[in-house]
Amino acid sequence: MDILKEICLGAAQGVLEWLPVSSEGVLFLIKTNFFNFQSLELLIKEVLFLHLGTFLAALIYFKKDINLLIKTSLQYRSATKEMKKMLNFLLIGTVVSGLIGLVFISLISSTEKLSFAPKIITIIIGIMLLVTALIQLKASRKERIRSLKDINLKDGLITGIAQGLAVLPGLSRSGLTVSSLLLRKIDDVWSLKLSFLLSLPIVLGGNIILNFPHFSFSWGLLVEFLSSFVFGILTIHTLLKIAKKLNFGYFVLIFALITLIAGFLI
Repeated sequence: MDILKEICLGAAQGVLEWLPVSSEGVLFLIKTNFFNFQSLELLIKEVLFLHLGTFLAALIYFKKDINLLIKTSLQYRSATKEMKKMLNFLLIGTVVSGLIGLVFISLISSTEKLSFAPKIITIIIGIMLLVTALIQLKASRKERIRSLKDINLKDGLITGIAQGLAVLPGLSRSGLTVSSLLLRKIDDVWSLKLSFLLSLPIVLGGNIILNFPHFSFSWGLLVEFLSSFVFGILTIHTLLKIAKKLNFGYFVLIFALITLIAGFLI
């Protein structure tokens, strides 16, 4: 039965990562309410490890863009203006989100002496989901007039802050970063692409810093990783298309309210 649980966790990450509904929040809800809950810090590290599966899927899906970015970094002077702007955006966004994420994880680690019951965690995630929904609904009403050629360092700073805050369960990384770019009037297609490109270095860096120094291999983690990758690679193309067309703000709002109600009834 354990292998089924691990496959389900990986599948949830693989499918939900491409939608602005907080895959991290959902995984936290599953782990705290249905599986053995250990600690917030360990839970964050496990969820971060699961993101390596979808990291690999995104690496394959966006391989052309990533190859161009690597060429740009190696041949910066001769690169196009648009590619330079994209690289600068990703660099500042990664640094800012990494610093904010480390601060929050340190704060969470320092509160491990406190007792967090599943009920409290569920309510907190419900509140975070509510915040995510309201931001997405606000962003959906903005007019898009800017593209990649218009992106600047301020866009990278704001989006980096949004991604850093998404370390908190229930705040959707893709939802917040895409919404930040939409609020900055970047067009829908580039908002979505930049959001996922920005996730790659932070997921890899986060695992290197937080997980790999104290990594303990287990077959369960391997199953979760493989499940996350397989479901991620199978669903990324279709779900990214759906995410472009639909406003998930209302869906997240309903999900947030259900989570809050469930939290108070547990």
